Amino acid sequence: MVPLGNMLVSVGVVCLVIGLALWLLGDRLSWLGRLPGDMRLERPGFQLYIPVMTSLLLSLGVSLALWLVRRFFR
Repeated sequence: MVPLGNMLVSVGVVCLVIGLALWLLGDRLSWLGRLPGDMRLERPGFQLYIPVMTSLLLSLGVSLALWLVRRFFR
């Protein structure tokens, strides 16, 4: 149960850091969601938004954070 507790605390700390960064940076992250590669289709009465590059960037960040957590909290 100790490794599970360590992992939960680590995930909580990562979530706290990400939440504080989003809260403090606020408007400075307005580019997130408007990256080149994010697709937007707008027609009369229809809108479709597919954030491809934003999803890839966030996935890379989460993967890096989890790799760091696993590396330092074994």
